[in-house]
Amino acid sequence: MSVVRLLGFATLTCGCVVGRYRDVGSTREIVYVEEKGTGCDSHAHRRNLTVSAQRERFASAASTIAHA
Repeated sequence: MSVVRLLGFATLTCGCVVGRYRDVGSTREIVYVEEKGTGCDSHAHRRNLTVSAQRERFASAASTIAHA
């Protein structure tokens, strides 16, 4: 298990809330689905599982971001 640092949260256009984290021991960035949107049809969006930041286009698809 590694230590991660919270970078921020975002709400995707599908309604899912994702959290961005950085692994303290490396420069790897991790994106977790924190809550699945009620209208989301994506099978890749499952609570407490990671999603690819590039595939989901985290920065451009986010409708709101709150930095910690």
